[in-house]
Amino acid sequence: MKSLLDALEYKKRDMHLYVLLISAPLLLTLYWYYGNARFLLKIVPAFQNNAAGDIYAHIMQFASFFLLTFLLPLVYIKFIRRESPAEYGLQMGDKRYGFLFVLIAVPLIVAPLIYIAAGMPDIRAEYPLSKALYQHREWVLWYELAYVVFYYIAWEFFFRGFLLFGIKKYWGAMPAVLIQTISSCLIHLGKPDGEILGSIVIGILFGAIALRTRSIWYVFILHAAIGVLTDVFVMLR
Repeated sequence: MKSLLDALEYKKRDMHLYVLLISAPLLLTLYWYYGNARFLLKIVPAFQNNAAGDIYAHIMQFASFFLLTFLLPLVYIKFIRRESPAEYGLQMGDKRYGFLFVLIAVPLIVAPLIYIAAGMPDIRAEYPLSKALYQHREWVLWYELAYVVFYYIAWEFFFRGFLLFGIKKYWGAMPAVLIQTISSCLIHLGKPDGEILGSIVIGILFGAIALRTRSIWYVFILHAAIGVLTDVFVMLR
């Protein structure tokens, strides 16, 4: 009688691929339901009784994302797979190409486009994620620092590092780029429609840049610039 594993065409040698693929729905679902600011505000009384509690909750949201999508995959790579994180984009790679791309893209493309987007009603309604920043501007620097260090480093490592470079070893560059793009697009659901559609283009473009430079750091700079400039321009306009 044919077993379930036979029906799945399970191969032990492909276990790493299975872990890579299941990590996206598993870790992102845990984050979506139990790591977000809404849930944290609900279960932490100290956040509810503090005027800046919404800011604290969002900083904790960024930290939870860092735990799930950076620290856990990193532990898996180093201590279970016994591989170098450099193989998953945690290296500087092609510095000349990477920094040149960033120096051109941020001032000439990213900043002007984000400034325009910051005037759109749906973007202004969405960002900054913590609306308490309007009343507590003294927290803006710390909030954005947590946003960059916890959220954007983890985001780029998980999608354009762990998934992209890991899947590429099995199925090649283009399937890897598309799979991480699908995953990163789906976590945008609920955002403005333009942002969701843009995440598809950005996912493919950033995937290509990460592969070309063999590094996540240049797309991290680009993505962090998009996020921080969106908050800044929205609050200033």
